[in-house]
This record gives sequence, C-alpha cells and structure tokens, in this order.
Amino acid sequence: MENPLENLKKYSVVLASGSPRRRELLAMMGVEFDVRSVDVDETYPEHLAPEDVAPYLSELKARHYRDNLMQSGQLVITADTVVIAQGRVLGKPVSKEDAVKMLRMLSGSTHQVVTGVSVCADLREISTISVSTQVTFASLTDSEIDYYVERYRPMDKAGAYGIQEWIGCIGISSIQGSFYNVMGLPTHRLYQLLAQKV
Repeated sequence: MENPLENLKKYSVVLASGSPRRRELLAMMGVEFDVRSVDVDETYPEHLAPEDVAPYLSELKARHYRDNLMQSGQLVITADTVVIAQGRVLGKPVSKEDAVKMLRMLSGSTHQVVTGVSVCADLREISTISVSTQVTFASLTDSEIDYYVERYRPMDKAGAYGIQEWIGCIGISSIQGSFYNVMGLPTHRLYQLLAQKV
C-alpha cells in the first residue's frame, strides 16, 4: 500500500524546529525527515494583530532557512505557536514567576492558540497556513499551578503549558478545534499542504 505522502519521497524533508512535540507529530504523520534548528530574531512588528504573529514568525523562519541554508531537493517545514489571552500574545515564560502569572491569567477562562506553519520546497515560494484552537481552562488553584510549574518546568512552551501534560489532563475543560494544533503542529492542515507539494 502506497503512503499517501509518497510525493515527498523526492525531497529531503527538514523540520526546522527544536520542538520535541513537533518531531513526534510529524513522525506520527508518516513523514521521514531530518531536524535542523533555525536561529532567528523572533521580534515582530508591534502593529501586527495577535492572530497574525505565529504565521509571521513561521514564515520568517522559512525565509531564513530558504535564503541561507536550503539546498536543491530539500523541503523545509517551520512553525511557530502563540497563546493569545485577553488580547495579548503570551510567548514562552522567562521565569517560574512569569509561568505562574501566565497560568493564573489562563485559569477559569478561554484563550486562543494559533500555530503558523510554513513549507518551502526546492528554493521556491513559501506556503504558510495558520490554524486557531479555542482552549478553556477550569479554575486552577494556586497549589495546582505551583505544582505544575515546579514539576514540569514549562519554560519552553508558549503560554507556560503543554496540553499533553498533567495540567492539560486536570485543568482543561474543553477545546474547540485541533488538539494537535495546541501541541504545536496542526497535523490535518499540514497533511493537506504536504499532499499538494508535487
């Protein structure tokens, strides 16, 4: 039986991301790939709407890879995920105190998780998609928040949490949209995009 993404066999696929969650999800999709981190300045224009930040940064990473690192025959995938709460973009916490502050803000409310994904094949133009998921947290106690931050140290996660971790199990009451998008990769939409790359 032929893999539905057989069209990717002609490329050397690169996931330009340091995220172990994205590596796990791309492998679950049946894609063979190498990993290469891309180091770019993730500053974005202040006038950018919060929901446009993730696709902007994803495309910035893809453009950097294409213009500086890409070789003929490669296909690169880049991504960026942000949490938007109360109209503000929450990136990765800079300290334990910052993580606690973010989780208190998310407690008992609904926020938006937006992931931008960019794909570039063979030095050609970049295709970027953006997917949004609504996530609702039940009210969290201070001790639950402190336990999670101390035990799981979510310093590498936008919004200071991983939906697949303890806090997602005990604290998230509902989601509307893609679960995998909250993990960092909207697999369904990415699959559709990759299937078009001929």
